[in-house]
Amino acid sequence: MCLGVGPGLAAVDRLAETTPAAGVRVDVRWLGELRPLPTEIDVSAYRIIQEALTNVVRHAGTASCGVSVDCRADELAIEVIDAGRGHGSTPDGGYGLIGMRERVGLRRGEFSAAPRPEGGFRVAARLPVPAGVR
Repeated sequence: MCLGVGPGLAAVDRLAETTPAAGVRVDVRWLGELRPLPTEIDVSAYRIIQEALTNVVRHAGTASCGVSVDCRADELAIEVIDAGRGHGSTPDGGYGLIGMRERVGLRRGEFSAAPRPEGGFRVAARLPVPAGVR
């Protein structure tokens, strides 16, 4: 697990604990090495997960989803997958998706969000970790 300073990824498990009240169970999987992250990456990652989970609750029509946070040597990789309705044929629609895409762009990362061929929806983000923090 990666941990930054202040609110951020350290609050993901607490966020996941609140979603069953909204009808969605969230399984969080932490991968990689535990280490500090710059605040801007830590907070961006948390906000991306938060918005993706909000979209699952509001639009997916599913009882569960999975979140994975992978601290790699040179990047932080996030994935939120559900087996819900998978609405939308374009990953550009919706303010939440636009906001996530912009947040990742500000960090010079990679973002994708689209229905999955097997059903459901997938949000994925990769945020580079500066060399001095690795």
